Amino acid sequence: MSKKGIAILGSTGSIGVQALEVIEQYPDKFELVVLTAHKNADLLIEQSIKHKPNTVVIVDESLYQKVNDALFEHDIKVYAGEQALAEVTEMKEVKTVLTALVGYSGLIPTIKAIEAGKDIALANKETLVVAGELITKLAQEKGVNIYPVDSEHSAIFQSWVGDFNNKIEKIYLTASGGPFRGKSIDELKQVTVKEALNHPNWEMGAKITIDSASLMNKGLEVIEAKWLFGLKPEQIEVIVHPQSIIHSAIQFEDGSIKAQMGLPDMKIPIQYALTYPSRYKSNFKRFSFMDYPSLTFEKPDPKTFKNLQLAFDALDKGGSMACILNAANEITNQAFLDGKISFLDIANINEEVMNKATFIESPKLDDYINSNDEARQIAQDIVMSKLN
Repeated sequence: MSKKGIAILGSTGSIGVQALEVIEQYPDKFELVVLTAHKNADLLIEQSIKHKPNTVVIVDESLYQKVNDALFEHDIKVYAGEQALAEVTEMKEVKTVLTALVGYSGLIPTIKAIEAGKDIALANKETLVVAGELITKLAQEKGVNIYPVDSEHSAIFQSWVGDFNNKIEKIYLTASGGPFRGKSIDELKQVTVKEALNHPNWEMGAKITIDSASLMNKGLEVIEAKWLFGLKPEQIEVIVHPQSIIHSAIQFEDGSIKAQMGLPDMKIPIQYALTYPSRYKSNFKRFSFMDYPSLTFEKPDPKTFKNLQLAFDALDKGGSMACILNAANEITNQAFLDGKISFLDIANINEEVMNKATFIESPKLDDYINSNDEARQIAQDIVMSKLN
């Protein structure tokens, strides 16, 4: 059997690093064709020398010479820029594209990969949040499979396998609750960036960790689930599960529930997305019921953690609203990390942008791009007004 050619978009991020750990365990199964990074040139160089891909892309064009000089003697092709990032997915040696880019940046490369007929291992939920209708329609037209990498959506997918002919009545997306679970609005007024980055269960990049603390990440996952699994908003329920052992569950029309369980380890969903329908033997740490004698569940608090409600609102509204929400959130998330706004300002500004930005009921790709740009500018203006 020939090796499966893999392109990792965002190899220097948390998902990309873990994906490389998975791939190197199966040298007879995978061929690493492409690695890309935004600006972490040093790690990209280190990864490339170790794993020897055919091609690498550094998106920050000012770092091209540094990367090219370091990899020239290793016979690795080096390209730079956003256009190269999109075009590299079309290489004939690539079978599956793992999109592990952060935020809106994953949209165009994912579209290019689907147009080229590549299967997608999707770790970039924002692609479906921004343009879910466009992406799912295009994937159907091209006969492309989208395999979810998010632990929750992978859990839904894994629970559905063997039951694809049976309709889903409802899904349960589990949330850890993040570092601020149970806190009141008053308690959240003074929380720090350091506190928000201290997730109790998962080790993730800064952006997704802040999104998890504000429950924005769960809101984005709600929108992603709608497009991945063809659901209505009322078929999606979020439940807080502090132990993060049940990663999500499906309820079928007969009332039966299937769930996927395991330790909080992103390498498991990464591997399943790359190996489906097979399960390869791994050396990942095993779950023990005796270590978790009690699993607990709570309702989320969308009044305190308003981003979750905003996501459901955007889903109900449809059109370009989820794109607007995502764009606003990318600005407010970074503004909080930079110390420019408070934790509660994240959701408040997101809501204000949703109210101010131009809503498009039936957007095309150019409309999504324009909505993203407009919402970002509105959010930036609001952030700046708070600094003055």
